[in-house]
Amino acid sequence: MEEYLQVGVITGTHGIRGEVKVFPTTDDPARFKKLKKVFLDTGKEYLEMEIEQVKFFKQFAILKFKGYDSINEIEKYKKKSLLVDRAHAVKLKENEYFIADLLGLEVYTDEEQLLGTLSDVLQTGANDVYVVKMEDDREVLIPAIRDCILSVDIEERRMKVHLLEGLL
Repeated sequence: MEEYLQVGVITGTHGIRGEVKVFPTTDDPARFKKLKKVFLDTGKEYLEMEIEQVKFFKQFAILKFKGYDSINEIEKYKKKSLLVDRAHAVKLKENEYFIADLLGLEVYTDEEQLLGTLSDVLQTGANDVYVVKMEDDREVLIPAIRDCILSVDIEERRMKVHLLEGLL
């Protein structure tokens, strides 16, 4: 299981006083208002960043980090991910999962036949769609609905599905 979960990606700077534009990758962008700190993935290490100010502009969150007061100090972090640790992740309801935890699960049919590995989750609006890569490199798309997803066991890294007619 991933220790850190992505909540956004720095897309660029905003102004000259060290603010950054962040594209939220969380379901609730307003949660940036509640966050006190995030971890910046530099590619080499995780830097703990204290959030000083949050604003919103169009689809972006505009963040100001404590100790970063000019564009020159912050622009090197463009295209870097912002993460939270699990302790500060949103609380999930029953039968809700973080996408990072689903990726890589072995997917079995209700007849206990290995179908493949969950390789991607498509967020369509109505419901998510799970992309399962089969051994022959074909992909099957399975809607994340109760009729299809019978069980998910994150600890065992296993999902059981019912394939509706026409999915294969």
